[in-house]
Amino acid sequence: MRNLLAAFFLLNIAFSCKQSQEERISDSNSIVKGTIGLNLDKGAGIINTANSPHVKFKSINMGDCQWTEGFWADKFKVAEEVMVPHMGTILTGDIGHSLNNFKIAAGLKEGEHKGMYWHDGDFYKWMESAMYVYAQNRDEKILEELDKYIEIIGKAQAEDGYLQTQIQTDPSRKRYENTRFHEMYNTGHLLTSACIHQRISGKTNFLDIAIKHANKLYEDFAVDTPENVRFGFNQTQIMGLVELYRTTKDKRYLELAETFVNRRGKNGVDVGPTVRPKMVGDMVQERTPIREETEAVGHAVLALYYYAGAADIAAETGEKALIEALDRLWNSVVDKKMYVTGACGQTHHGSSSHQDMVHEAFIDDYMMPNLTAYNETCANVCNSMFSYRMLGLHGESKYADVMELVLFNSALSGISIEGKDYFYANPLRMIHNARDVYKSTESPIREPYIECFCCPPNLLRTITKMSGWAYSLSDNGVAVNLYGGNQLSTNLLDGSPLELLQETQYPWEGNVKITIENAKPEAFDVRLRIPDWAKGSKIRINGKDAGVAAIEGTYAILNRAWKKGDIIDLEMPMEIKKLEGHPRIEEVRNQAAIKRGPVVYCIESPDLPENTSILDVYLPADSELKATYQPDFLGGLTTISGDLKLRTDHKEGMYREMSDLKWKTSKTQFVPYFAWANRGQSEMTVWMPIIWE
Repeated sequence: MRNLLAAFFLLNIAFSCKQSQEERISDSNSIVKGTIGLNLDKGAGIINTANSPHVKFKSINMGDCQWTEGFWADKFKVAEEVMVPHMGTILTGDIGHSLNNFKIAAGLKEGEHKGMYWHDGDFYKWMESAMYVYAQNRDEKILEELDKYIEIIGKAQAEDGYLQTQIQTDPSRKRYENTRFHEMYNTGHLLTSACIHQRISGKTNFLDIAIKHANKLYEDFAVDTPENVRFGFNQTQIMGLVELYRTTKDKRYLELAETFVNRRGKNGVDVGPTVRPKMVGDMVQERTPIREETEAVGHAVLALYYYAGAADIAAETGEKALIEALDRLWNSVVDKKMYVTGACGQTHHGSSSHQDMVHEAFIDDYMMPNLTAYNETCANVCNSMFSYRMLGLHGESKYADVMELVLFNSALSGISIEGKDYFYANPLRMIHNARDVYKSTESPIREPYIECFCCPPNLLRTITKMSGWAYSLSDNGVAVNLYGGNQLSTNLLDGSPLELLQETQYPWEGNVKITIENAKPEAFDVRLRIPDWAKGSKIRINGKDAGVAAIEGTYAILNRAWKKGDIIDLEMPMEIKKLEGHPRIEEVRNQAAIKRGPVVYCIESPDLPENTSILDVYLPADSELKATYQPDFLGGLTTISGDLKLRTDHKEGMYREMSDLKWKTSKTQFVPYFAWANRGQSEMTVWMPIIWE
């Protein structure tokens, strides 16, 4: 199948070379009619930057990297065998009801729309996940199943290209009458999923639907009107439009994506006919134009999708002002608003620095509550998506550091080890009866189904596509972004083949072995990311010192004429570290968190004496901590053991006199944050008060 797909892309190239730019642009409407399909772009990256002129790291093709052993291979196997099939059963059945919505819109079923207004997008994300699995295993049954769903989606699409089941199934609703219906969000995921489907399968049946929809979107939104200038809202359509441009080379889609970015912050913040009262100002990133913005604001998912979309545009245009703004915004997120787990969105409800009401949002710098932290799984995933795009723009390791931090911690915490239950919010502390009103998005346990189902498929598509993030292509070589046992078979930017075998038990062990299995005879670069925590790392080539400094927080560049059988060994010290927060983070003053390698740890009540409150846990500053790999515990992971102090005196009142304090020592274990709440309902904390002795 891979050879057939390669032949398909070569045929695309041969055909497209005969066409002028004007022909390629005009042909997008022909694709809708199914008359041609050979002028599509040759790249098959997750975000296809193969021809993007302003990126330093370009994407490898989907399927070029396959997990073979260790942590991510195990996670992908669970995704392939459990996560994707199970979620598909939910969304195509009566509980999720997502496919039913398309059937109702298509006239194939009677009933009413169920689920959130953005439920179409959830289904598109799940379809995208299934395609990433297909890119690895080439199981034709996946394509056959998706073809059935694509046929239904096509029948649901209006003749003019409009496609939104939450509107089409309710005669009382009008198209684009209010941002609350999330039409742009659904559009973005439709376009992205369809591009991924075409790149992996070579088929255009889903892409035809997306192009027809995008052409109607262009017709409706390319020209400013009082009704549409503020209709961006949850702007995944920006990323989707750029991917569609990369796929078809129709410049209208890139222009429309830019239009959506350029409109934000220029049309007031008052409530209007299409804008509801709670969705104005900083909440939806419309108070300040992005090129003038200095602070990440508002709904964290909306913001990070917006920034990621703007980064996609910058990759195509190279606009300096936009890139500088994205640099400021990334720094604002990472240096002043991001949790130690890589999570984003400090509060469920709050206020921005401009006193705008915000929801599921960023708030003031260094304001980092633990117990009430919202940290929506989608926001955490979006943080890694934004950082991946910034990695492409700049080629700097700090972006991959954040990607990895999110993936091992605040992303994976959103799903159970088994792969069937989900967290929406990801606080850094949980105690019993912490909230008076229970809400499914802030559950103390993972839920088998969340009515607001945006996070589960977003996380799932991230887990299934991660192998495509593991490597990037640089000007004369390859960059190793993420570590995990894998096989890479790709082509460098000059077209020469490259095959690598990576062997490691990372993140539980710090040794990585990379074997060159096929390479061109001329010298090229192998860039190894040295994580920001990996001070003291060492690099050897064929058993000898590489002569290249392994400086933490950079890519170590190994340039030489490689030959088959050459071995690169990277040794990263996996020290257990106690972390403290910035002095301005009041919520963690005199507290510490534990981290080993990229993995953040927590203490959980199943590992404490019975009836111990997590609020009575203190960490001695000089506590000796030891790491132990436990292959049969929670799917196989490394725990950390050590002594804690438990306070046993219990006092009443909001403020208490510090007298007659009583303590006992307890030997316990810390578990990775992503693995908490897999042993029933429990209390948990990442940050622990320090006792200085």
